[in-house]
Amino acid sequence: MSTLILGIPKGSLQQSTCEMMQRAGFVVRISDRSYYPAIDDSELQCRLIRPQDMSRYVEKGIIDVGLTGADWVEENDSEVTVVTDLVYAKQQQTKVRWVMAVPEDSAIQTPSDLEGKRIATELVNVTRKYLKRKGVNAEVEFSHGATEVKAPHLVDAIVELTETGSSLRANRLRIVDTVMESTTQFIANNKSWKDPWKREKTENLAMLFSGAVTARAKVGLKMNVPSDRLEVIIKKLPALRKPTVSNLAEGSGYAVETVIDESIARRIIPELKRAGAEGIIEYPLNKVIP
Repeated sequence: MSTLILGIPKGSLQQSTCEMMQRAGFVVRISDRSYYPAIDDSELQCRLIRPQDMSRYVEKGIIDVGLTGADWVEENDSEVTVVTDLVYAKQQQTKVRWVMAVPEDSAIQTPSDLEGKRIATELVNVTRKYLKRKGVNAEVEFSHGATEVKAPHLVDAIVELTETGSSLRANRLRIVDTVMESTTQFIANNKSWKDPWKREKTENLAMLFSGAVTARAKVGLKMNVPSDRLEVIIKKLPALRKPTVSNLAEGSGYAVETVIDESIARRIIPELKRAGAEGIIEYPLNKVIP
């Protein structure tokens, strides 16, 4: 039997990735001391790998495909195939940023003020490229962790990953500039991508993963609508596509079903009720495939 080796990111993305895969239809089980997660698909073998290392192992063909940040693909300068971008992170369904930050009372206000300064970061190569684009000469040193606490006593500035900015604020740091934005990427080994079976399997996974990420922020909505209120109700629905409208038995009206953003549901449901909709049901979605 053919097998595709899939890398799952260990650490901050691990839980959100497993939740995404569950919505995509896969049950992943990770024991505390194992780096070989179990999955309910006989065509897949999983490996638990740090996101920082993922693209290197994919590039070398040690694993066929993996989920990691675009930041680490760029940091490692890895030659891999980017199958699709998946916009989700540790806490939210959003892009993340690597930012240049300094203490709140620092005299550094712009990137040019970093000339001759010392910067700590885990994203060394990307930061050096950023400084080169800005025409700034500064010392960039690798940070093994706890980067936020190194300024101002050990370094003048840091480049750190942020999703909400709360950790930076808690450490009294101020953002000077964004070094790069990053999303989670589904990447493939170039040779594996050329293999017909592995490519089809990878494309199937990409479709399911993308559908699961899209569905995370959406809900399904169904309701019954009297015949004389159908046009009014449809105008109120911000549908992903045109809503599905079906005749109810005995000409008693219509059944209307659609997909909307979850954030809109709490506002629109009372409006739909007042407009004449009945039996309104909101339900969660696992996947939305356009």
